[in-house]
Amino acid sequence: MIIEQVHNHIVSELQQNTRTDIIFILTAIFLNLISLGINSAIATDSRTDTNLFIVMFVLVALVLVVNFIVIFGLLKGKQTRFKLINGLLKMYNDQNVAGYYDSTLLLNYNVRYNLFIFAVVFTGAVAIAIPFIVR
Repeated sequence: MIIEQVHNHIVSELQQNTRTDIIFILTAIFLNLISLGINSAIATDSRTDTNLFIVMFVLVALVLVVNFIVIFGLLKGKQTRFKLINGLLKMYNDQNVAGYYDSTLLLNYNVRYNLFIFAVVFTGAVAIAIPFIVR
């Protein structure tokens, strides 16, 4: 039946959306922590070595760019999830099975996305600030 195929397609899109979000989040946090470690390790020596200071700024630029891309990707993922779940809810209403899916889950997903974005922003800010404080 076509409705089952549409349902399976939407569920598949939701699963892909989740995998993409996980990759974005892990990439940003991993990069932020690696950058924090490298920049903190070279911060004191960067006072006298111009090359190390340039390395610090390049890593800061990388953190900023990657975090911007990740945040943008997470915001798009949030929008996509909202649209896909709304499609499922409409389908469930049409099929008279909407009672099995609590529509307030959309609010929970929004909170979760906001927390992920906060984690990325905060670790990015720490990765940038701490090495300059140590310096």
